[in-house]
Order: sequence, then structure tokens, then C-alpha cells
Amino acid sequence: MAPLSPLTGGSAGTLSGPAAHALADAAPSVFWLDRADRPAPRTSLDADATADLVVVGGGYTGLWTALLAKEANPGRDVVLLEAGRIGWAASGRNGGFCSASLTHGESNGRERWPAEYEQLHQLGLANLDAIQATVQRHDIGCDFQRTGELTVATAPHQVDWLREDVGTGTFLDRDAMRAELDSPTYLAGVHTPDETAMVDPARLVWGLAEAAESLGVRIVERTKVTGLERDGAGMRVHTERGHDVRAARVALGTNAFPSLLRRTRLHTVPVYDYVLMTEPLSDQQLASIGWHTRAGVGDMANQFHYYRLTDDNRILWGGYDAIYHLGRRVRPTKDQRPQTFERLATHFFETFPQLEGLRFSHRWGGAIDTCTRFCAFYGSAHDGRVAYALGYTGLGVGASRFGAAVTLDLLDGADTERTRLQMVREKPLPFPPEPFAYAGIQLTRWALARADQNDGRRNAWLRTLDHLGLGFDS
Repeated sequence: MAPLSPLTGGSAGTLSGPAAHALADAAPSVFWLDRADRPAPRTSLDADATADLVVVGGGYTGLWTALLAKEANPGRDVVLLEAGRIGWAASGRNGGFCSASLTHGESNGRERWPAEYEQLHQLGLANLDAIQATVQRHDIGCDFQRTGELTVATAPHQVDWLREDVGTGTFLDRDAMRAELDSPTYLAGVHTPDETAMVDPARLVWGLAEAAESLGVRIVERTKVTGLERDGAGMRVHTERGHDVRAARVALGTNAFPSLLRRTRLHTVPVYDYVLMTEPLSDQQLASIGWHTRAGVGDMANQFHYYRLTDDNRILWGGYDAIYHLGRRVRPTKDQRPQTFERLATHFFETFPQLEGLRFSHRWGGAIDTCTRFCAFYGSAHDGRVAYALGYTGLGVGASRFGAAVTLDLLDGADTERTRLQMVREKPLPFPPEPFAYAGIQLTRWALARADQNDGRRNAWLRTLDHLGLGFDS
């Protein structure tokens, strides 16, 4: 968040003042999952099995795929295999921004698919409507609130960007923005009222799983899939426990984890994102900042923050650092990063100095999958027996339902509005192999930070990436 005052949040152990005090007792765990009402673990696969459809992955993509498959064809036998527990990864630890955007924002969509952007926009709105309808139909208690989203400018050049890119939102000058949500860092904002909902991400996962099971989906946890192979007219799914599942079709929702298809392994990289959660605000503290619409918030920097209120008036505060580790490895040891938590805490109190004294209750991080076009891509393999959706780049809460619908279209060999989209038919450029991917990503992170400090001006490296349609984002 370069437009703020010079940052003091550096390496671990060097911080003092309100940020250090606020972090002192923060639990190193995911707030959303740290609850007594978390569903009990489901059983693991203890014998060979058969199914019409096997879904690999128990996050949003997998759960939506399983649920939509049964809703479309109640007689279809669906088995979902999850390596850990349902929603333990990105789907259960994200910020809960359920966006209508299928393209990671309007500018990215218009630049890449100008001829079909309006269609993509309408499909995204219809997808968000369908998510809301599903939540209501299955009585999923995930605090779904269609609050919209606030985009805030914290540097003068960002104000001009906002004026030029209001889209379907309402421009708010400095006074109007601060009347809605009061921070001395705000220079302007845009409120887009109907294209984002706030949800409790873990409870959405748990509710989707319960809804799927109510329709007959078999969900198996603690069963890691290790490989795929053709088996006659279908597929055989191998697991680390030595048991196989034979199925006519396989849907993959593995996202940040290594793909079971070699052809897609260079198309995504796992990027680590970090989050803080405050204790509940008092009525006086909440009144000091306003936040009347309770909309989710994102700032306009390349290294951006996202934040929102929970149902009990905590503030989730995340983003800024997007950390990539050499080798594309996903490891639990990387979920905690003290220097990032300290940096985020410093930024929090620079944004809301009136909340000094507020403490953080939880701190966590984890991997999300990103691709070079910033939004999901789709495809099939093994002559249409296997299909996938990958690369959501941080906007998968809503877009995962659309990804699940595309995956099922591809498995059914259906000619639909979705499968005819250029966005669905084409793939992003892959990342290079290591160590070139690591070097390129680090150079890009440096260049993005420099652009934030230089009135948004992009250097030759970033302009080259723009020209090639390549990028790195969180």
C-alpha cells in the first residue's frame, strides 16, 4: 500500500507500537475454521469403488461440480474425494468476497475478450444470482449478504483511474467516501452495489457439502488421489491408500495443488496470501469508522489490500504480500509469515488510526492458484473423460460455480453458451519452468511495487508483460 506513509513493518521481531501490541495474542489459525460447530471428519476410502462421476477436490469447485451434477441428473452416482477435510484449504480460509466477475475484474475482461465481455458480465451476474438462490434453497447459513464492494483510491493518480473506470458503480469523492467508511488515507472511491456478496467462506463450504450429500453425493475425506489412468471406456482413479475408484468421468478441482494432468502443471503457480482477523469492534469503534453499507473493500494499488466486516463486526484484513516460493511447492510451514503479518498490522493502523488498541484474534495464510491471465481456465483430457477448471487467482468464491458448470458441460460433450465462449476455448500462456518462473515472478513483484511508488507508471518489464498478455497477481 505504497501511497500510505512510509512503512515500518519489516522483518519479524523488529516491530513496536500498536501493531506489535495488536498481534501479541493472535492465534496462528484460520478464524473461519476455528469453530466448535465445524463438521466432524468424514470417513476415508477403505475399499475399491465405482461411480458415474468422480470429483477430485473438496473445495468450492469440487463441491459445486458434485452438487450441480446431481441436480441435473439425480440418478448419476457421484463420489467426491478430498485429500484433507472439506474446505480446509483456500475455500475455507479466504476473505469471503463472492464476486460476480468471471474475469478478475472488468479491465482484465475487456482487454482479453472485448467482443464477448458484456456476455461474460451477464453470465457472471446470473452465476451470482444462482449462488444466492442455492444458498436460500438449501438453507445454507453462511451469512450471505449482497453488500456490493467499495474500491478506494489512496493516491492521487488512482482517483483519475477511478473516474475513468466507474463501470456500473457510483463515484464517491473524498468526503462522500469518508462518510461511508472513514480513513484519512482515502481520496475517493467507487461503490458497486450489486456485483459482490459477502459470505462466511467455511460455512458456505460446509453447507454445499451438506446439500450435496442430501442429494446422494458420497463425500470421502482424508483420501489423496495420486494418479489417473484410462480404464476401458472410463477412468481409474488411484489413491494413496491403495484403493481405486472406477468411473465414467472425472472432474478435477485441485487448483493450487499439483495437477493430476501433466499438460496443465506449468499453467498455474501457488501464491501465498496472508490474512489478519480482529477481535469484534465495540459499537463505539464501529461508529468511529462508519461502514454503513458493510461492503467489502479493496484498494487500487498493485500490492493491494482487501477487507470486510464479519457478522459479529470483526474486520478481516488481508492481501498486499503475494509470496511465491521457488519450486511451486505447497507446504503447511509456509502458512505463517511473521514479517507479512507485521506489515499488514502496520498498514491496518495507518488506514484506521482511530482503532488503535484493537487487537487481532487470528493470523493465517495459505496458497491460492494463479495463472497468467488472472482468471480461471478450462479444459478436458483423456478424450473428454476428464475435465478441469483452474487458475481462479483469488476470485474463486463465486467463479467456482461457473467453473463447475463448464466442467460438467465438457464432460457431457455439450454445446452450450458457456463452451462456445472464447474465454473457455482458449488457454493462458504457461509460466516457465524453474528457476525462470521464480526469477520472473520476483522481478515482476519488484516492478509492481515500484509502479505503486511511481504514480502507477509501469516500467519496460511490466509493459512487455502487458503486451504478451502475461502477469502475476494475487
